[in-house]
Amino acid sequence: MSLDQTFLEQPAQPSAFHLTLRPDDIGVITIDVPGEKLNTLKAEFAEQISQVLLAAQQHTGLKGLVILSGKADSFIAGADITMIAACHSAKEAEQLSQQGQHLLAQIAAFPVPVVAAIHGACLGGGLELALACHSRICSQDDKTTLGLPEVQLGLLPGSGGTQRLPRLVGVVKALDMMLTGRHIRPAQALRMGLVDDVVPAAILLQTAIERVKQAGQAPRRLPWLARAFNLPLARTWLLNQVRSKTLAKTHGNYPAAERIIQVVRIGLEQGESQGYQAEASAFGKLAMSSQSAALRSLFFASTAVKKEYGVTATPRELQRIGILGGGLMGGGIAFVTAIRAGLPVRIKDINAQGINHALKYTWDLLSKRVRNKLMRPAERQKKMMLISGSTDYRGFERVDIVIEAVFEDIELKQQMVQDIEQYAAPQTIFASNTSSLPIGQIAAKAARPQQVIGLHYFSPVDKMPLVEVIPHATTSDETVATTVALAHRQGKTAIVVADRAGFYVNRILAPYISEAARCLLEGEPIESLDKALVDFGFPVGPFMLLDEVGIDVATKITPILKAELGVRFAAPAALDAVLNDGRKGRKNGRGFYLYPTNILRKWQRKQADKSIYPLLGITAKVHIQHAVIVQRCVMMMLNEAARCLEEGVIRCARDGDIGAVLGIGFPPFLGGPFRYMDELGAEKMVKTLRYLQHHYGERFTPCESLLRMADQGERYHPL
Repeated sequence: MSLDQTFLEQPAQPSAFHLTLRPDDIGVITIDVPGEKLNTLKAEFAEQISQVLLAAQQHTGLKGLVILSGKADSFIAGADITMIAACHSAKEAEQLSQQGQHLLAQIAAFPVPVVAAIHGACLGGGLELALACHSRICSQDDKTTLGLPEVQLGLLPGSGGTQRLPRLVGVVKALDMMLTGRHIRPAQALRMGLVDDVVPAAILLQTAIERVKQAGQAPRRLPWLARAFNLPLARTWLLNQVRSKTLAKTHGNYPAAERIIQVVRIGLEQGESQGYQAEASAFGKLAMSSQSAALRSLFFASTAVKKEYGVTATPRELQRIGILGGGLMGGGIAFVTAIRAGLPVRIKDINAQGINHALKYTWDLLSKRVRNKLMRPAERQKKMMLISGSTDYRGFERVDIVIEAVFEDIELKQQMVQDIEQYAAPQTIFASNTSSLPIGQIAAKAARPQQVIGLHYFSPVDKMPLVEVIPHATTSDETVATTVALAHRQGKTAIVVADRAGFYVNRILAPYISEAARCLLEGEPIESLDKALVDFGFPVGPFMLLDEVGIDVATKITPILKAELGVRFAAPAALDAVLNDGRKGRKNGRGFYLYPTNILRKWQRKQADKSIYPLLGITAKVHIQHAVIVQRCVMMMLNEAARCLEEGVIRCARDGDIGAVLGIGFPPFLGGPFRYMDELGAEKMVKTLRYLQHHYGERFTPCESLLRMADQGERYHPL
């Protein structure tokens, strides 16, 4: 038998786990799921892993094992969550968790050292597998991240992660990882004790082998503060504090977060055996919850959207990008294009100050990474070299797409189109980052209208994940595909929407905001209205959102919506007084909320500016039930979303769900407007809208498609 011969007989289906034996009696298990770009753990792998471990154990003189990935840039991206969809009861999901626990327990109990050599994404079940190993080494590479993101799917780590992680890194850091689902970079993973070493990818395997040979090293001891929280009184206080803060943040809408705290508490107080039982039981219950079903549907929808271009055409190759305007939006677009897409960016502004502003945007974000030791200064400088600027069109003859981010003025944007057609290459695409102006009008004077398209980013560009891609009547399919491809490279989720007033996101947002404004004019306080909708699940209330977006910016869209879509989009006239008083929101320190300038402002609770009430001619007093506020505002949004699908503004309900969740923060645990309407049922939707129509006016008239669906018992998504 040769030294590199596999000890595992090939089954009918190729195994994802391959064992080779080195001359120094150290086995290397390579994980390489056949036919897949990334490694994910599947239920059928349980037998394969057990067999490969058994085969390794049968080798006389085995000194240890190294587990690594056969994929170029991925360790294990997580468990295959389609396994959960195959479960029909909480008991079946619990058994799935128990199977994972049993499997990883074999690794943890293996008689010789097992070292995980991690390069690329090590997430979810992948990190749980690594935690079961006796040691972990990871590569010093931007592609390497570690995390337990199950909470984002309405779940908890179900293969022992809730028990192993707190014992490895301490309960504080473990809860932070599990409750946020955030990804940990290699340097941070080393500092917190999640991994034992960080090395260049080129020597990852050799370092892991050396780690095996150093068996018998004393395990890392937790820092004194982490050990202090193992004391009963300190631990109880900590867990109670974490639970209180978690409920304040989730408003009880995300049961997985509270379950994680409960299961960790049981494991620490009653022992690992009870902890594993609690973990499996909680996993089973959460897997059957409506919240997890909704969050998993969003995951699948987002994954599918990222693989599509909206058309059948093939996108053109991209080499360089131009940006018109160095303001807040232009600076953000430059950042995601240069830093995430890795494409050279040329910015054109009317003065050097605008260019400097855009450069500073990227410099500040990269400097934050440098301060947090996530990037070296030399790397920051290298990244900055991707962005250049000019007050004229020099360099634009070589760009493939020009993204326009100038003021919302139709004549100015039309002039920009003509300038680009004059100074750029004939094939250059013109993409307008407009939030309200019709793309067809922007292209009206274009010599090549087929290369004009809308590309609507949301602010702040570096944080908001959504873009709307808006072709007009004569935009070519190649232009659509190429623009979507750019958005993908920028790390964005792109939905293709029709060139109608407000597009999709702003169109469904406007009636929601207007209804909140009507409640305000009825005398309900600003804080009460915002709290009602935050408790429902929105990240911020409608008036806080207006302040953040800019009251002046938000109100510019209303006349366009009213002109094209009718009086239901007319904002209450009394709100003109807010604009006339010079209130633009956070950006000028005057809006619906107060913006103190003292040094304690970061710690002060946001307070409504009560001077706005006499301005509107009202006396504020809490008198509308929160359930009524939610019903009025949310029903306006849902009805408009249904209209958008009916009119072809969005291509499908899936896109509508993604757009609302990623664009305006529609509660993710509800799965998006269309999944929520499915949960309510079309018949109940119509009945509720009819009730609101009778009590509050014709703006609540249910749209035609909802009436039809209620009559025929239809749904937006299949069961």
